[in-house]
Amino acid sequence: MGSTSDKIAGKANELAGKARASVGEAIDDHEMAAKGRAQEAKGDLQQAKGNAKEAVKNVVDRA
Repeated sequence: MGSTSDKIAGKANELAGKARASVGEAIDDHEMAAKGRAQEAKGDLQQAKGNAKEAVKNVVDRA
């Protein structure tokens, strides 16, 4: 995946995870809430990966 697609996928996972965690908390489903928080964390990592790829590309382009 390129940096942009990593960032987009990451944001999608982050938002879906937040929604899933909120629903899980609202209906007192601890497993669903935990899975939502895990998905949100996965999204954060995907976005960080995209940012890192972009930073490396920028350094290489300047060299």
